[in-house]
Amino acid sequence: MATFQFNLVSPEKLLFTGEVSQVDVPGSEGFFGVLAGHAPFVTTLRPGILVMYREGGAQRVAVSGGFAEVSDAGLTVLADVAVPVDDVNREAFAGFVKEAEDAAAAAPEGSQRDKLNLRAAQLKELQASLAS
Repeated sequence: MATFQFNLVSPEKLLFTGEVSQVDVPGSEGFFGVLAGHAPFVTTLRPGILVMYREGGAQRVAVSGGFAEVSDAGLTVLADVAVPVDDVNREAFAGFVKEAEDAAAAAPEGSQRDKLNLRAAQLKELQASLAS
């Protein structure tokens, strides 16, 4: 299978750079897969599990927020948070989900509450993905 360049960057560090055969990304409009020769585009990320496929198998990374850019040079993901699934502290993450739910419940009715409810729902979905 053809490969392409993939870069996964968080504010703390460059998590991965190298050749991959496929990357599945949690985009704001849903998951999308990238293969070599994919059409260029830019999108935002939502909380979810990014999966990169390379020689030696698949690697799963929990991401939360950020951007993805597919270009002729490959795929670059700039994630607000990116942690290998095996390194996620599930108890700490459960507390983070609870805080998001509490913030949504405490917000006044309107668009801000809607945004907070969406964020809490996305984090709960990520939490369920981490459990599987």
